[in-house]
Amino acid sequence: MIEIINPGWFSIVVDSGRYGYADVGIPASAALDHFSYSMANYLVGNEMDGPVLEVTGSGFSLKFDVDVTCAVTGAEVIAYLDDRSVMPWRSFTARAGNTLRVKEVLEGFRYYIGFSGVMEADRVINSFSTNIECRFGGYRGRPLLKGDRIELNSARIIGERFIPEDVLPSLSPPYILRILEGPEMGRFTEDTVAGLIEGGAQSWYTVSAKVNRTGIRLEGNPLVFKKGVDTTIISEGILPGTIQVPGDGLPIITLYERTIGGYARLALVAKADHDLLAHLKPKDKVIFTIIGVEEAERLWNRKIEHFYRALPQ
Repeated sequence: MIEIINPGWFSIVVDSGRYGYADVGIPASAALDHFSYSMANYLVGNEMDGPVLEVTGSGFSLKFDVDVTCAVTGAEVIAYLDDRSVMPWRSFTARAGNTLRVKEVLEGFRYYIGFSGVMEADRVINSFSTNIECRFGGYRGRPLLKGDRIELNSARIIGERFIPEDVLPSLSPPYILRILEGPEMGRFTEDTVAGLIEGGAQSWYTVSAKVNRTGIRLEGNPLVFKKGVDTTIISEGILPGTIQVPGDGLPIITLYERTIGGYARLALVAKADHDLLAHLKPKDKVIFTIIGVEEAERLWNRKIEHFYRALPQ
C-alpha cells in the first residue's frame, strides 16, 4: 500500500486511455505524456498500459508500507527517498516505511510515478484513467487527497532499469510545436496564417493561467478572422491537439478531456509533439511552425524509433 502525504497541486491515476466511446461523449482521459507514462511502467516491470500516478507540481510525497520497485519519469524533478536522492528515469527500490518526496520541478510540468504491481483503482469502461468531470475511474473518480491509501497488488522488487539519456525529451522552453493546417484555417486572414510560421510577428504565445487537462489557453496577439466569415462552427468531433480559436482570437489547444467543439479549428498539433503539451505551464513561451502531412509522418516515425530505442534489445 501507498499513502498520500501531500498530493501536490493535482494528482490522479491514469493509464493509456479510454478509447472508442467518443461518439457518446466519453473522452480518452489518457496520460498526457504517453512516452513518460509508458516508460514509468517499463521501469517497474509492468505492462506498458498499466495505471500510474500523473502528478502536477512540486511538494508531492507518499509513504510506502510495502517493499516495491518505483520510478519517476516526465518532468525533470528533484526527488528523495527519505534522505537519499532519487534519479528520474531510473528505477529504485522503496522499502516499507520509506517516504518518497518530490521537492521541486526544474523543467516541464507533469511527472509520472510507477510502482511494480498494479494499483488497486477503479477500472471503468476498460480503463483505470480518472475522468474528473464525470467522476469515475482511477481513485474514486477524483484527484488524490492527503491520507488516501492505494493498495498495490503483486508488489515486488525487480532489477534496476534505466532509460538512456539520448532518448529523453527536451523540456526547456520555449516550446516549438509543429502544426498541420486545420479545417477552418481559411477563415483567418493571410497575415494571421503567415504569422504562425516560425519567426513571424505572431509566431509565439504565452501559456495563460487557464491550463488544465482539458486544454491550454494561450495569450498573445489575437488571430484575426476574415471579414464576413463565421467565427464558430456547428459542433462536431475534435481530436487531441486541435487548436481552436474562439471569438477573442486567442488559441486553445485541446487535450484529452473533450470529444466535441464548436470553435473554428485553426490547426492540429502534430502527433509527434503531443507529449510536449503535458509540460506547458503558465508563462511558458510557445512557438508554432506549420508543416505538411509528410513531415508530420516523418516526425512520428522518428518518435516511434526513439520509443523503441529506450527499451533493451
